[in-house]
Amino acid sequence: PSLDKLVNLASSINSSFIVRKKDDSSSWRGLEYGKPRLSQRRSLSPNKTGQGGGGGTNDGLLQHMQMKSSPPPENSASSSLYDNPSDVKNREPRVTVRRQRQQRRKTMQDIPSIRQTVTSLGAQDDGMDELMDRNAMRYLPKILRDVYAQRERRRDSLLGNARLASIDLRLRLQRPDHLPHYQDIRGSILILDLSGFTALGERLRSELGSGDGAAEFANRVNSTLSMMVKQVHRYWGDVLMFAGDALICLFEEKCDEDDVRDESTGELLISVEDKTKKRVKECCLSVLGKLASDQEFSIHGGAAHGMIRCFFLGTLSKKPGSCAFVVSGHPLKQTGNLLNKAGQGEVYFDGEELPITENEGILFLAEIASNDIDEDEGVTAAKNHVSPRDSVLLSDAETSVDAVGGFGVNAYARAFLGTLAARRLDQGSQNAMSMLLNELRPVAIVFVGLHDLDDIDPRDSSLLQLMNEAFKILSRITHSCNGAVRDMLFDDKGCVFISVFGAHSHEVNPCFDATVSAMRMENALKGLNLNRFSLGVSFGECFCGEVGPEVRSDYVVMGPEVNMAARLMSKAPNRGTLVSKRIFSRSNDFIHFEKSEKIQVKGKDGFFHAYIPRTRIDHQNVEIAATQQPFVLMPSRQAAMNSLVNVKDQAASGEPAIAFVSGGPFLGKSRLIDEVAAEAASDGFTVLKSFRTSLDSFTSFFPLRQIVAAAMIKVASTLRGEDFDSEVEAADYLVQENVFKKTDRVNIGSIVPQVADAQLLSLLSGMNPNARTKSIVDSMMKILKLLNPLIIILEGDGDIDPSSWSLLAEIMQRAKEECPTIMIIVSSRNSPTITSAASNLRRNAVQVKLTPFEKNETEQYLRFLLRIEDTEVGIDQRLIDVVHDRANGCPLFIESVARWAHEKNLIEFVEGSKKMTLKMLDERSDDVTDAIPRELSNILLAPFNHLSPPLWDALKIASCIGYSFDSDLYRALNQELELIPKIEELSEKYGCFEHTGTHFRWKQQAVYEAVKSLLMVNQRQIIHRMIVDAFRANDIDPNDLVLKGGDVHRLLGRHCALAEDWAAAFEQYIKAGDRAKAAFNFNEASKMYEEAIDYQAKMTEPLTLRSRMIPTINLGACFRELARYREAEAVLTRCLNEAETNSAAIALDDELYVRALTAMAALHQARSNYDDARQLYEKAVPIARNIHESGSSLWLAGNIAGYAETLRKSGDLPQAELHHREALEIRTRAVEEKSCTELELAVSYTQLGCTLAGMRRHNEAYQQHHRALGLRYRYLDFSHGLVSESMNYCAESLCALGKGVEGIPLALHAVEIRKTIFGTTHPAYAHALSILASCYQSVGRSFDARDCLEKCLEICEVAFQRNHANIIPNLMNYGNVLRSTGDLKKARTVYQRAIAIHQLNFKEGQQASRLEKCRAEVDNLADKILQLESPSVPVGDSMNDLSDDLMKVQLHSLAPADVESDGTPVIVFTDIGRDVDDEMALVLLSALRRKHLLDPKAVIATLSPVSDRANLARGSLDVLGMADVPVGIGGSGGAVKDLEVYKAVHSRPSESIEDCGITLACNVLKKANSKSVQILCLASLSDLAVLIKDHEELFISKVKEVVVMGGLLPIDSHDKLVPDTAYNNNCDMEAARFVYESCQELCVPTVTLSRWTAYGCPMRPELLDELARTEHMVATNIRKKSKESIDQLWKKVVLPPDDPGREKLPSRCDAKWFYKTFIGKELPAELPTSVWNDVEKLNMYDPLAVLMCVSSYRSTHFRCTEKVVNEVSHLVVGVCEQENGIRNRKALFDEYSALFLYAMQASLYEPKININYNSNFVDEVTSKRSALVNRAA
Repeated sequence: PSLDKLVNLASSINSSFIVRKKDDSSSWRGLEYGKPRLSQRRSLSPNKTGQGGGGGTNDGLLQHMQMKSSPPPENSASSSLYDNPSDVKNREPRVTVRRQRQQRRKTMQDIPSIRQTVTSLGAQDDGMDELMDRNAMRYLPKILRDVYAQRERRRDSLLGNARLASIDLRLRLQRPDHLPHYQDIRGSILILDLSGFTALGERLRSELGSGDGAAEFANRVNSTLSMMVKQVHRYWGDVLMFAGDALICLFEEKCDEDDVRDESTGELLISVEDKTKKRVKECCLSVLGKLASDQEFSIHGGAAHGMIRCFFLGTLSKKPGSCAFVVSGHPLKQTGNLLNKAGQGEVYFDGEELPITENEGILFLAEIASNDIDEDEGVTAAKNHVSPRDSVLLSDAETSVDAVGGFGVNAYARAFLGTLAARRLDQGSQNAMSMLLNELRPVAIVFVGLHDLDDIDPRDSSLLQLMNEAFKILSRITHSCNGAVRDMLFDDKGCVFISVFGAHSHEVNPCFDATVSAMRMENALKGLNLNRFSLGVSFGECFCGEVGPEVRSDYVVMGPEVNMAARLMSKAPNRGTLVSKRIFSRSNDFIHFEKSEKIQVKGKDGFFHAYIPRTRIDHQNVEIAATQQPFVLMPSRQAAMNSLVNVKDQAASGEPAIAFVSGGPFLGKSRLIDEVAAEAASDGFTVLKSFRTSLDSFTSFFPLRQIVAAAMIKVASTLRGEDFDSEVEAADYLVQENVFKKTDRVNIGSIVPQVADAQLLSLLSGMNPNARTKSIVDSMMKILKLLNPLIIILEGDGDIDPSSWSLLAEIMQRAKEECPTIMIIVSSRNSPTITSAASNLRRNAVQVKLTPFEKNETEQYLRFLLRIEDTEVGIDQRLIDVVHDRANGCPLFIESVARWAHEKNLIEFVEGSKKMTLKMLDERSDDVTDAIPRELSNILLAPFNHLSPPLWDALKIASCIGYSFDSDLYRALNQELELIPKIEELSEKYGCFEHTGTHFRWKQQAVYEAVKSLLMVNQRQIIHRMIVDAFRANDIDPNDLVLKGGDVHRLLGRHCALAEDWAAAFEQYIKAGDRAKAAFNFNEASKMYEEAIDYQAKMTEPLTLRSRMIPTINLGACFRELARYREAEAVLTRCLNEAETNSAAIALDDELYVRALTAMAALHQARSNYDDARQLYEKAVPIARNIHESGSSLWLAGNIAGYAETLRKSGDLPQAELHHREALEIRTRAVEEKSCTELELAVSYTQLGCTLAGMRRHNEAYQQHHRALGLRYRYLDFSHGLVSESMNYCAESLCALGKGVEGIPLALHAVEIRKTIFGTTHPAYAHALSILASCYQSVGRSFDARDCLEKCLEICEVAFQRNHANIIPNLMNYGNVLRSTGDLKKARTVYQRAIAIHQLNFKEGQQASRLEKCRAEVDNLADKILQLESPSVPVGDSMNDLSDDLMKVQLHSLAPADVESDGTPVIVFTDIGRDVDDEMALVLLSALRRKHLLDPKAVIATLSPVSDRANLARGSLDVLGMADVPVGIGGSGGAVKDLEVYKAVHSRPSESIEDCGITLACNVLKKANSKSVQILCLASLSDLAVLIKDHEELFISKVKEVVVMGGLLPIDSHDKLVPDTAYNNNCDMEAARFVYESCQELCVPTVTLSRWTAYGCPMRPELLDELARTEHMVATNIRKKSKESIDQLWKKVVLPPDDPGREKLPSRCDAKWFYKTFIGKELPAELPTSVWNDVEKLNMYDPLAVLMCVSSYRSTHFRCTEKVVNEVSHLVVGVCEQENGIRNRKALFDEYSALFLYAMQASLYEPKININYNSNFVDEVTSKRSALVNRAA
């Protein structure tokens, strides 16, 4: 029939089931509740546009048949999802059923052709439609049963075929024919939430035990939910889903002709909506009443009415879980709000203010009982109750249901079954071993909030399609990760997808599976471009099982962890995932996590951390895997075992040892090593293990990558006491705990790329390979020595790269001193090829070589495998021969052959001969050995014979990829081939692979080799081409992939090469080389470029000159960086020759020619061949200028600057200056044009500054270096290497300008920065030491300078080639220093070596001035030595002459003071190191010295241990710009034992420290003017007392005032000043009394600053934070030690008054005093262990005493109380708590804050940047600091 006829027919039929039949006999209470009903819903009717019930239109039917996902017409009743329910209450009654029936009869009788068509359609449907199992129907809501209703073929004879076909067609038209699809209905949504099951479960388990308690719990839960379900169905409701512990129910509007009245008003209810609401309310009352008496459970709920939108999602299928039925709309949203509002035992209804309660429910049940209503009948006959009726299926009035036949559910509805319910159904309720029984079990739950879909309008077809795609993808991911789809629904959280893991199997790791699933879901949703979504994952014990009666049940998962997952989802960041602590703790071995910020969720007290999954762990397991068979020691293995055990014993005794184990494949190397390692582990050894393949020989340090990563994790986990998730987190922690420095992170990053700091990678540039090796081993030893005793096992079938051999050699060389109990085992198939740099390893290694078993050993192993223990039982020789022949003496193959033969029943025991022999297959067999395959691969692959072809393909592809691989790198093969899922299946089901995270490895190498052997060459080529095509087709950028175990470009290049796509291989290897070169991994980069060059020769298409030269130039540059100068020269020479030969081509590519020239020039410069370099640059630079006429070309500037550097190093300084200024000008214009950053300028400033310094224009040089320093301060971290470079050059220039004192702070910071970043073996560190030595020498501290230079030269001898020109300046400085110390002969030898090196590196005329200076020094020293050795000259006179200059420099600070220009001379006594205020006083002292207010003449350290305090004082003064202030050692300060001295990086011993502080003070006083010196005492008065006793007259004549930080008894109560119990007094009270008495008697004025003054102007901790931001080493140390000091003081004050641990602390200083002084609060009842976070104020005693030394500050900020004794005025500041002596607290705080900051920044020489171009950079913090500094200055 034509489509038009079919449409007309269907249209006529359609109108017949739109309306409801008004027939009292079909009341809803007469239906059986366990069977589906096929009511005709108005909203589910196919004719949404039909008016009335008379007849539908063709358009309406077409709309239905096409199942469009578009919205209904605007005039449709369901045009809006969010219709106000009150707008659609009353409707016009439908037309009568009779009219429809008449029209239908006419259609069927009058149109025979259509009737025949329908008959044929019905007949066709008979063979197509399949019914769903009736047992499965209970898992579906009634609405789905109705939609998928299908007539059962039972009574076809009672009705005509046309009539049956009509019914079938109408049934079929109800269900969607494609997805997604939506339809609208009207009704009420009811949510009933059950509470109390958690407490019940815990109580039952504690009372009945775990098993019985769980069973009873399941019974109670099921009973309660079943009751609730029955009540819903009693009132004609539908349970849409069991949402955990809640029921989501639908009460659809029903036509009902019964009269129903409102109970409160008695009015007749006409509206269908009102009747439906009444049914809902009565259902709720019934449930509330039944649960009112339940002591365990309670419910709360909400209900709302309106338009409900139904979504059908998924893919048309019969597979459970492939579809979802989801409802949404205004009623659902409103119900969620009401649910949140309801309390326990309450149900709220939309539009009603008060809820219904349990009491009302009890009354309702009582009323039902009084009316004698049978509840089991499922109906109420009460007059006032609603009695809705369903229509009479699809039959006519005169056609009974029996006549039509029974109705079932179409099998396609099975797709809407939940995964768990379907599995439960398949297993059957009678299966006692079912894993899906009702039980409490640990389950992981994933909640996915699809917030973009929360307010979905299906009229937007793209959104509807997106919703469908999201469901399909999330379902697919869930199933692939061993999970089950639980629900997809709309609730108060919006659109939510829920999956569970572990509910159906005990054999999986649900936490890992759930986390991986969530990670994949997150990536998939990002791929769908969803903007708003979040995921939550939780794990814990939940109730799992089937609940509900037969009418409606489901398999549910409920528990608090379900709620936790939902709450984590709501707290998760947008487009992110949060998992619980339990998930983290059970998955962190396989997945990298990041700790979230603290969160708080409902149901959990307090704040807690959740975790964010990041990536799968890529390193292999380092633990020793158990072997499949116990180890059997054969005779040929006895010697090997003994050798390795001896090596282990040697290591255990403290002698580092190394062994090489070699042997062919499958000979048992790994088994032997594992046996030794297991024995060592039992002896306490740490075992670290790695594996490599032949592919990994390209990757530098690869064999040590897993070793170092595992070592970091092990050490960090041990230190923290908690396992780490990844090597990155471990490295961060090790840096935090000062196990690693920043340079260690750079070094370790060379081995483990994941931990590398990208910002610091450039520091590896230019580093000598030997120095780099030593530096890396420095870092490795810091963790390896913590794991002693240690075994490192390097297994694999590939070569070890040269870089790793160098590291191993260095480790073994240093292990004796640093890591003595270490053993290294290297296994390989062949004897390892060791580089010459590591030749000592071969000499010292124990060689162990394994060979195949002899035949007798084969027999022994067979006896073990066949479990022959009886010595009288033997093995037939034929069996031994055939096994030995097939296995070739390999233990693994012997085992495989024997197992194969045994499984085939080819081996039997012959009782007569008592032998195990081969079984005769039949009587005609001549030789049964032929039954055993000669090809071993047949035996090895026999277990895989039944694999499906797709799985075999996956095995073959995996064999082409390699022995081990990372699945993330090959995810491109998933879309077309689904490779990784198949690999996972092969791993899980067939044991082909073992994996950790995403890293897979063949479980048996023999199987890998066997599979690979099956492939012919052309097949392998096809597979590799397919892999390459997959990457191209999916447009995957290798740079976007996480690099794990190798560069993706290198791997892809290998596949291209094996696919014989030489051009693509060339391209990929070039990219791999560029990546390695950018990471400064020049070893690997050079190998990649060599591979690329090799593939050039195989390319058939001619290459351009650029393509040929680029890899060659890059290879030469790598060789240069590796100091492989000869190879670099050969490569670059060949490149230049080719360029000159192809002059025509090179003329078209001048830039390429310039690159080749400058690469060779840089090589010559590195080899100090400056003339050759200069010639090449002179060719290159003009061409470069012609290419880039632009005045801002950075490429041109780089070439000009390179030329200028060559000129500078060759001695042509004027030309160097000219070209550097040109490069600077180009870069300046580039900055103005914003084509480069200002940091580019810093390079030019530095290079120009070095050139000017060489020309002795030191002032100009300083200006350039100062500009560079300013820019680098601005843009770089303080600890950056380039900052330290500028500090060095500034210090050098200041030294040359005679300002060495000012240069020392910069030089000291540069030394510390370079030590931290570069390590102690890098030339950069040596250079910083050299400059520091120059600064020390300039202030007369020659011995300090000597120590620095000796360290410097020691580094240079290793870092540079022998006799390198860079050593000459250091030798000259060293000679000068040695001369100053009096070691003349050594000084002459040093200068002579400098001359020899100069002559080796420079031609005549180059650097001539330097050479002449060296020669003059040699001649001068020869004369001096001759004078010393001459008997006519007294030795004493000669020595005096030699040291005159030194003494003048050292004593220049003791010259008479110029008070007006230099400030008041002051001598300071300090107990620095006890607390930070002494060092803060020195900071303030440096600021006042720069302001010429005070002139410190000496600092004397007192209080035992005095030497350590003197070292700290010396370092502090140096780094604060007071290196010329002498330091002396004082007395013990009254201490009877050593007191603590805090540590500082700047604390250092120095030969410039005076042994006797009193002598130093006397020398200062002797040189001073009369009554000019102030003595500032910040410590015990012991040393001052000695000075007064022993040198009273000197004290009286030269001291004008004594300033004491201490305290006095009330001055009004005594005639004289009497010291109180202040700490400084209390240290030596006798000395304190003596000093005060002497000063009063000798008429020397005193100024005493008491603790009350310090209390009056405390310092807030924020000031220390601000100072620390300068990153001055004193500031950062003070910030750190302040916290430590506060905590130490707190520990003392809480001790009893007589406890010796209080030391000299006065008894008044107790916990109450501490809280009042430092926190400003009352003492709490419970004392904390640490108080730093509570501290509000810090008392700076000593800095205020320093300010008191300056009269202007004294008068401005302090109020002094005068006490006149012997007509001399003595001042006291802070006589009591009420009179603290502070004039203006804020002004004083601002004053000394500015001075502190000024001191820090001035000593670092932070410049004011004045540059000739506009800069938009503004640093607010710097601006604020500058304001303070400017005010202080």
